[in-house]
Amino acid sequence: MADQEGKYNIKAAALILGIQPGTLRAWERRYHMIAPVRNDAGHRLYTEEHIKILKWLIKKVNQGFTISQAISLMSNNQVQMDSEALNLKQGNSLNGLMDTLYDALIHFEHERINEVLNTMFSTFTMEKVVIDIFSQVLMKIEDSFICGKITNSQRNYSLSLIKARITTIIHSFPFNVHYNKAVFLTFSEKSDDFGQLLFHFYLRKRGVEVINIGAYYSQEDLNLTLDIIHPDLIIISLGEQKDLNKALSLIEMLTLNHQDLTIGLTSVSITTMKPTEREYFSPYIIGETINEWEMWLMERMVF
Repeated sequence: MADQEGKYNIKAAALILGIQPGTLRAWERRYHMIAPVRNDAGHRLYTEEHIKILKWLIKKVNQGFTISQAISLMSNNQVQMDSEALNLKQGNSLNGLMDTLYDALIHFEHERINEVLNTMFSTFTMEKVVIDIFSQVLMKIEDSFICGKITNSQRNYSLSLIKARITTIIHSFPFNVHYNKAVFLTFSEKSDDFGQLLFHFYLRKRGVEVINIGAYYSQEDLNLTLDIIHPDLIIISLGEQKDLNKALSLIEMLTLNHQDLTIGLTSVSITTMKPTEREYFSPYIIGETINEWEMWLMERMVF
């Protein structure tokens, strides 16, 4: 019976779990995976059983699942499965597969590339392969190129093949006129187009229609474009510090003139923001991992 008694408020529960109270609220609001009782003041009270469930979900998230995938596993009565053993087994398999894919890419072995990709997609979730595995393999490719271990041709071949595979997957997702719409806007030719492609994949998998309008031209041009598309979300991608101030000015304009528009900012330049700028624009910063993306969207959009 003690496990069913509410004893932890949200701050205490969040401290035990190692997450922010806002994250916990967002998970409950979005997924309803637990139902904490309320005290006389209306504050949430979490039981030992709630903490146990939440710890398991966070463990799955730390293993590479999204929170929605973790909750799906829980709903399918897989809470008692041996996560440690499974993670170890998949981890060993994953390292070998990534090494094989890297080797096949730099040797231009198209048939072997397809074989290892098919194995990856049959072993891991699509998101795991596209967002996690592909990123790590391309990071190794990039490091090898910088160190002079591979040629520019090997690098370009690897990058173009993986991008093409992701693009094919994106186009395989169905379209629906009732989907939310997202506009992608690039502020620099040196923006992270691979990172943008990954976020494009992430949004399409969640039923968001993505429209890439390319480089920013002018406020007037953008306003006319938004009036045609009527998007729910705009993602501004940056690649260079010199464009940061112009992008931040654009965000202020969009916030003022398009109050129903959700605005996101993704950029390698975010780390160079002044502390006051980063604090002011923190609601727009999407993050770099799939769980950061999921939390950012969950708190701002209804799917």
